[in-house]
Amino acid sequence: MTASIAPHKKAKALKPGSRRPAKELCSECGLCDTYYVHYVKEACAFLNQQMAALEAAAHARSRDLDNPDELYFGVHQQMMAARKTEPIEGAQWTGIVSTIACEMLTRNLVEGVVCVQNTERDRFQPMPVIARTPAEVLAARVNKPTLSPNLSVLEQIEQSGLKRLLVIGVGCQIQALRAVEQQLGLEKLYVLGTPCVDNVTREGLQKFLDTTSRSPETVVHYEFMQDFRVHFKHSDGSTETVPFFGLKTNKLKDVFAPSCMSCFDYVNGLADLVVGYMGAPFGWQWIVVRNDTGQEMLDLIQDQIETQDVMSKGDRKAAVQQSIPAYDQGVTLPMWAAQLMGVVIERIGPKGLEYARFSIDSHFTRNYLYVKRNHPEKLADHVPEFAQRIVDQYELPD
Repeated sequence: MTASIAPHKKAKALKPGSRRPAKELCSECGLCDTYYVHYVKEACAFLNQQMAALEAAAHARSRDLDNPDELYFGVHQQMMAARKTEPIEGAQWTGIVSTIACEMLTRNLVEGVVCVQNTERDRFQPMPVIARTPAEVLAARVNKPTLSPNLSVLEQIEQSGLKRLLVIGVGCQIQALRAVEQQLGLEKLYVLGTPCVDNVTREGLQKFLDTTSRSPETVVHYEFMQDFRVHFKHSDGSTETVPFFGLKTNKLKDVFAPSCMSCFDYVNGLADLVVGYMGAPFGWQWIVVRNDTGQEMLDLIQDQIETQDVMSKGDRKAAVQQSIPAYDQGVTLPMWAAQLMGVVIERIGPKGLEYARFSIDSHFTRNYLYVKRNHPEKLADHVPEFAQRIVDQYELPD
């Protein structure tokens, strides 16, 4: 499995602040911060879209585009909803991701876990680390909804002599990781992914918090949830909810990173196992087992979780079609109208996998328009076939 590493030994990492090869589309995944920058033109998700080929390499086949579930959710063996019977204190949800990582270290399946802690001065400033103990994994719990250079630790992996590794990451990071996987000299790589959409710079995050939350300085974490509300958790333990339709879209339309506005891997299709929320009922996590390695990881915690079958209810298409011009024009509703619309949609709107499809459709149509308008020369090569089929279901403005 180990391949020659001579080429990247000759490459120098790009200096912080230097112009990245992907330019404004750079997702700051961290690859260019290492000597693996040698591979960036092939590995970067925004320079070389190669989902089908990498899926085949990671899962022994590409997704079946004629299978409606695989068209949307990628190659998988099974999907389910789950939650821990004894949640981890301080976890964003119940702590399934952290628990898997801790178990893998405790059972010596891996020697290290690539995850993201935060800096001492800023709870939302990501700090990628190679965790060697469960305590170091737990220090990384809770999402950091900002661009994070997870792959900046790749040099440390080789230099430390690690041979068995778990990497936790999002789609753009995992595509680059898969592209250089054979160059890492590992005996075994496990990839635990989370769905990802709409990250921001740290400055963009602050603008979102200041614009949306009643108390931005006390927000511990937040998530866009299945009930069509943004849920903020505050340091005093209280929860604040804001309806999607009440967001100040006119002020926030340009806050998201261009890389996220150009991404079509919402569901992290190259991970072995994906843990998120969008395909599960409220309060549960959505788990997607993509291959045997993913099943091996999930098996470690079967006695610590309760599960239920995934479900799908409602019809998303009218809501998606209506959302396209609303976002495009930066429509912002008065809060009373947003609250009312939120109640109605929560009762009759899409749920379970249909909510997941709603979210995917909404973001793919938006991102397709962004690429078409801002990078038309990339459109044909950058949009995967599965995303093109999804977008083709809708009428888009010019």
